[in-house]
Amino acid sequence: MTIRDVAREAGVGIKTVSRVINNEPNVAPATGERVRAVIAQLQWEPDSLASNLRRAHARTKSIGLLLGSVDNPFAATIHRAIEDVAAQHGVAVLASSLDEDPVREVSAVENFLRRKVDGLILTCSTGSQAYLSELLPEKVPVVFIDREPSDYIADVVRSDNFGGAAMGTRHLLSRGHRRIAGIFDKTGIWTAQQRKAGFLSAIDEFEVDESLCTVVDDVTTSSAAEAVVQNLLSSPRPPTAIFSSQNLITVGVVRALRKLGRQHEVALVGFDEIELGDLLDPGITVIAQHPARIGTIAAERMFQRLENRASESTHEAADLVSQVDLVIRGSGEIAPPSGRDVQ
Repeated sequence: MTIRDVAREAGVGIKTVSRVINNEPNVAPATGERVRAVIAQLQWEPDSLASNLRRAHARTKSIGLLLGSVDNPFAATIHRAIEDVAAQHGVAVLASSLDEDPVREVSAVENFLRRKVDGLILTCSTGSQAYLSELLPEKVPVVFIDREPSDYIADVVRSDNFGGAAMGTRHLLSRGHRRIAGIFDKTGIWTAQQRKAGFLSAIDEFEVDESLCTVVDDVTTSSAAEAVVQNLLSSPRPPTAIFSSQNLITVGVVRALRKLGRQHEVALVGFDEIELGDLLDPGITVIAQHPARIGTIAAERMFQRLENRASESTHEAADLVSQVDLVIRGSGEIAPPSGRDVQ
C-alpha cells in the first residue's frame, strides 16, 4: 500500500495526503476527513513517511538504489560500482528490484524515504515519474540510470541505446544479410524503444525491403526468446541473422540456435554482454555496454549533488551518455547462404 493508492482512493493528489498526515493548513475539513477515512480503510501506516516529509533533510549517510533486477548481471555490475563509490564517502547503499512494475517503483521510493535516505538512484519503469515532485522532500537529489524518466527532470546516466542498436544492425547488413529478425523487450520500456528505433533506422539506411525483416516485441525472458527463435527458424523464409536487444534475450537465442544446430549458420549480434559469451563456439558478437562506468558516473553525480545541493547551479539536469562498443567474436560475422541473402 502506497501514498499513491491513498490519494487515488480519496480522489486527491499525493501532496494533499501529505498535508493531511502532517496536519498542515490549507486543507478543507471535508477533504481531510475523506483522506483520513481512506487511510483507516486501507490500513496504511503513514507515520514514518510523514516524519520523513516533515523533517529538514539531515544527512543519514545512505542512498536508495532501484535497479531493474538485482540478479541481472548488468544491474549487479552497476550496483557494485555504486557501492564502491559510496564506500569512499562512508555511505551505505540500500538496493531494491523494480521488476518492471510501476506500483513497485512507487512503493520502493516510499520505502527508501521512510529510511530517510540522502538521495535516490533510480531505474524507472513504464509510466510517469511525476509522483516524485510531490513525494520527495526538498533537496533530495535523484539520478536516473539506464532509462530516461517521464514527466520528471533529473540527471540521467545511460548508454547510447539508439546508436548501439544501429551499429549492431549495420554490422549484420554490411555482411549481406537482409532477412534479419530483431527481438525486443517490453514495448513500454524506454531502452527497448530506443534500441528498436536504432534497429529500424539501420534497416532504413540500407534501404532494405521491410517485408524481409521481422520485429518481435514484448519478449521478456530467455525461455520466451528461445521459443520465438525456434518459431522463426521453422518458418518458410527464416531469418539469416538475428539482432537481440538485451542479454536475457540473447541467452534464449543462443540456446535455440544450439538446440537446432544452427549456431554456425545464423548470424547473431546481441546488445549487452552475456556470461561466457566469449567462450562459446562461435563467440557471441555483442554491443558492449559499460555498466561499471554507468554506476560510477551515477554515484559520482549523486555525491556532487549532495555536496552542492544548496547551490542554484546544481538545478540543471544533465544527460550523461556512456558510449558502447562493437565486440567482434564470430557470431555476428557469419555470412548469409552463398555469401548473400537468399530473398
